[in-house]
Amino acid sequence: MSGSIRMGAGTDQTVRADLVVVGAGIAGLTAALWAAQDGLRVVVLNKGPHWDAESGDQPTSTFYAQGGVAVVIPGTEPGGRSSDDSVDRHLADTVAAGGGLTEPTASGLILADGWASVSALIGWGAEFDRDADGSLLRTREGGHTRRRIIHAGGDATGAAIQRALHEAVRRAGGDVPPIRFLDDTIATSVRLEDGRAVGVDCLRAGRTESVLAPTVLLATGGTGHLYAATTNPAGSTGDGIALALRAGAEVADLEFIQFHPTMLYTQGARGRRTLISEAVRGEGGRLVDVDGRSVTAGVHPMGDLAPRDVVADAVQTAIELTGHPCVYLDVSGVVGFETRFPTVAAGVRAAGLDPASGRIPVVPGAHYLCGGVVTDESSRTAVDGLLAAGEVARTGLHGANRLASNSLLEGLVMGRRAAAVATARRGLPVPESGGRRYESPVPILDRDQLQDTMTRRVALRRSASGLAAAADTLAAAPRRVAETVRDVEDAALTLTATAVVAAAAARTESRGAHVRTDFPLTADVAESRVFRIVDGELREARHAGVPG
Repeated sequence: MSGSIRMGAGTDQTVRADLVVVGAGIAGLTAALWAAQDGLRVVVLNKGPHWDAESGDQPTSTFYAQGGVAVVIPGTEPGGRSSDDSVDRHLADTVAAGGGLTEPTASGLILADGWASVSALIGWGAEFDRDADGSLLRTREGGHTRRRIIHAGGDATGAAIQRALHEAVRRAGGDVPPIRFLDDTIATSVRLEDGRAVGVDCLRAGRTESVLAPTVLLATGGTGHLYAATTNPAGSTGDGIALALRAGAEVADLEFIQFHPTMLYTQGARGRRTLISEAVRGEGGRLVDVDGRSVTAGVHPMGDLAPRDVVADAVQTAIELTGHPCVYLDVSGVVGFETRFPTVAAGVRAAGLDPASGRIPVVPGAHYLCGGVVTDESSRTAVDGLLAAGEVARTGLHGANRLASNSLLEGLVMGRRAAAVATARRGLPVPESGGRRYESPVPILDRDQLQDTMTRRVALRRSASGLAAAADTLAAAPRRVAETVRDVEDAALTLTATAVVAAAAARTESRGAHVRTDFPLTADVAESRVFRIVDGELREARHAGVPG
């Protein structure tokens, strides 16, 4: 279980830096920019090709984020009205959505830092949608009691942010750019010396390399490709979870995988599917079954804008009751749908459907990992020198069910905090060279078999028998040396799936995004279950109550 990845007998090249960032989404690039401003030499490992805004498939989930950034803006509403929103109200909505596992103190601090972090992003060049008076436009999504979601390009917020961050990185260059990208590069292990992270080993263009630095930041995104269909890009294969576990870090709340209620339904498709933004419902879209009946009527007071776990469960229930393979998002009441939501409309058309029909077929789809690598309020993990930020991290903000559009905000805030930690660690000693690595084989399950197993046994509805069957399938995975990018990803998926299944089996209740058909009730006491690798085996390390 604990064996890491062997990438040949030695390393071909060693790169040195003050901070190595694994991942090039919002958390990773935010950290890189703040660290560079502090004078640090930063190396960013980008799993995908060199950044190209026009590329058909981007490597980060940030790029595909549609709805926007949830943030409380000081001052007045558009039109000069006094704002009735506040950080306390935003926190209350976050806690209400989190199923009892959101940590109020840590979450309040993240939300309170939100506007300063968004302002910095705007200063770097991000352009959000504004009204004729120049005020930021705001929409509402599931679980929010106020319109506090700012957006860009209608429903292309993530793409606008990704472009702004890359442009800011380009402007930070000079004769010796402080931020160096290693494109088409996948991290294979965290280098440790006396229990301290001192860099990473990676595979790049068929060669093995080491990047040595006193601080390592995991910002690898999510785990969507545990499942046959997901809203996540191809690179979301749980790499950061596997890297952290093998390095000795703790993970928690991995059982809480959020299924977005409205992923575009296309029969038989595997891999990434189009997300239908929750903001569509915020602007008047309605979820109906095949017979036109409301999907959420009588389910929750907030109806179609209830928290995502509630709406996703209602969608799944409607599918099971009708026997139809999907439900529909009725967008006939959304004014100027194709203008307001051009990304969604383009995705629908690309699937051979006509958004002008007014009804878009949707199903729940694997979307976001609410748990992750356990960190403190500054992004530190249990391993000295190893940090985590963004979707890969478990800060306590998302609890058992993430509130819509809180994730981009978290990436901005925690990326900045990670940079501050790296700055404080500048100058700590690291090895003189990468040296040789001899690693043992690791379990690697065929990807289609793994995804089919997780989709059938560990998706929206779970049971002891299904989880046991999934655990047996994963335990039977053959062990071999990971020598290619695909091997490294599949090894990460296998370890991450094993951890998700173990966490889901240990939680004998239904809470938030975790539904047990054999344990439908929610326990009175909310606890997180923390796992780590001990003596080569994945074990539950402890239970953790929710701090105030």
